[in-house]
Order: sequence, then C-alpha cells, then structure tokens
Amino acid sequence: MEPGCYEVAPGVHRVPLQMPDDGLGAVNVYALETPDGLALVDGGWRVDNTFEEMEHALRRIGRTTAQIHDIYVTHVHRDHYTFAVELRRRHGSRVHLGAAEADGLAAVSALGSNVPTDSLHELRRAGAPVLADTVEILTAAEPFYLSDWEEPDHWLDAGPLRIGQHAIDVVHTPGHTKGHIVFHDTQRGLLFSGDHVLPSITPSIGFELGEWDLPLGRYLDSLSRMLDRPDAQLLPAHGDPTPSVHVRVEELLAHHDRRFMAMQNALVSLGPATATTVADAVMWTRREKPFSTLDPFNQMIATCESLAHLDTLVDRGRLAVRRRDDSDVFSVA
Repeated sequence: MEPGCYEVAPGVHRVPLQMPDDGLGAVNVYALETPDGLALVDGGWRVDNTFEEMEHALRRIGRTTAQIHDIYVTHVHRDHYTFAVELRRRHGSRVHLGAAEADGLAAVSALGSNVPTDSLHELRRAGAPVLADTVEILTAAEPFYLSDWEEPDHWLDAGPLRIGQHAIDVVHTPGHTKGHIVFHDTQRGLLFSGDHVLPSITPSIGFELGEWDLPLGRYLDSLSRMLDRPDAQLLPAHGDPTPSVHVRVEELLAHHDRRFMAMQNALVSLGPATATTVADAVMWTRREKPFSTLDPFNQMIATCESLAHLDTLVDRGRLAVRRRDDSDVFSVA
C-alpha cells in the first residue's frame, strides 16, 4: 500500500505507515473525524520518519497531527503503540490501551530491551536452544528507547465507548497478546481489528512477555466469538480492508484446523518429537516455505506457533506430552 490517506467509510481514513525492515511493509492507522479534531485507532511504530509521514498523509484531508486528541491502541506491540506515545509527547494526545496489557507493558519497561525473553524460554522448551541464543543476540543489538513504553493515559475495559459521533464496542480478544482489544462500530458496520483478524495472514500467537498460558486456545475462543457479533467491514492493522469479518474468521478457523491436522500427521510419521522437529516437518507462510529457509526471527515465530498448536492438542486430549531434559516431547495419544 502506498503512503497516503484513504477514506474507508464516511469520516474514517486509513493511513498506512511504513515499518522498517519488516515483511509486513506497513501498519494501518485509522483516523476518525470528530467534532474536536481527529482520533486514531492504533498509533504506529515510532521511527525517524514516522512523524513526517503522518503529517504528509493527514494534509491530504486538510488535517494535521496537532488535531489528534486521542489514540486508541489495540495492543502493546511496538508497531501499534510507540508512535502513540510520541504524539502525546508532541501534542498532548491522550493514549488509551486495553487494561489487560498492563503487565506486558510493565514487563517491557522493566526488561529495557527488545529481547523476547519469554519466547526464548518457549524455544528452549521446544528443543531449540541454539535458535534461542541466536535470536537473543540479534534482538539485544536492536535499539531500545524506554521513553517509547510510557504508560497510557487511560486503561480501557471491555464495553461501550464514545469517540466523537462514533459509538464503539471495546471487545477483549486475547491470543495475539493477552490484552488485545478490537473496536467494533456496529452502527456503521466497521471492525477495527488490530492484529486479531488479518485479511491474508494469520497473526503470531502469544508473542509477548509474560506467562505462556495456552495462547492459541484463547485466540481461537476469541476468534469464534467474533461470529456471535454482527458482521462488519474488516479494517485490519495490516493489509487491505475486506467486506466481511465473518468470512475471514471462518477462513482463519479452518486454517488452524488444517494446521492441527498437519502437525498431528507429522507426529504420526515422526514418532515422539519436539515442537522444533514438528516445525521442521511442515511448511510455512502462504508460499509454503520450508522451515530451514526462514530467517531466525521467523523460525522463532514458526517454532512458537508449532508449540502453541501442540499444546492445544494436548489440552484437547489428542496428543500426549512428556518432559525430556529441558524439552517437551509430544506424541499421538
């Protein structure tokens, strides 16, 4: 998506902001017109050119960043949260974040680096200590700014929310992170989905600091609950808007059913195996890439996703697990 400002509904504009050195390319920030100026859904990733990029985009609709009075963030990952904090620093914009993200935000601040320590722990449980060491070295070298991770002005709970003339339901959708929320405008038929529902990829599961507590199970539960809500236009944080949330949710649920079957079948062929061995036995991304062709960061994501699927299959009684040395070994029950 080219940089700019694109109307997706009356008074609602999509602003794609570039993401540095990231395969996703851009994160969508949505600007909502209000009687007091502009409110944003998601803030974007604060890098050197983000402010100028946002200013240039908003000038296309006769607005400026100084008119942004509130920013409602779906979750605490840096491509959603850090530029919101920068806009507050520059203009006094109020920042809002889901209440269940408080522990994750505090953990990032306390850690003081981009090292995903809890994901590295899961890599070692998955039988990938060398990969864990590699990712730790790479992420420790990334720049980290504690000021990006200041607390929000307001912690959001699930329930009704008024943003100017926009009547919104705040919905807690754990899985991608524990405190992920989406913003559902049922009157206008719009769902600002963050990373919970994405149009062409599946979100990573449980990539955050904090206890690993069956994140895929939580994700599938909150994904299924989207089908109990009125259908809406999907306004995702990455990728193009699509006409139907329900259609994409059904596709995502079917995708995960296929992944469950692929991993269970891999264990039938392999015999008892770690999550890393299973990850190496299945294909990855929409392009069906072998695990060995992924870079270390995406190998980490793939391994943790495999572990999340295998843990859920154990929880459902379809697999067994036993401890061997420092790793979990899975087998068909």
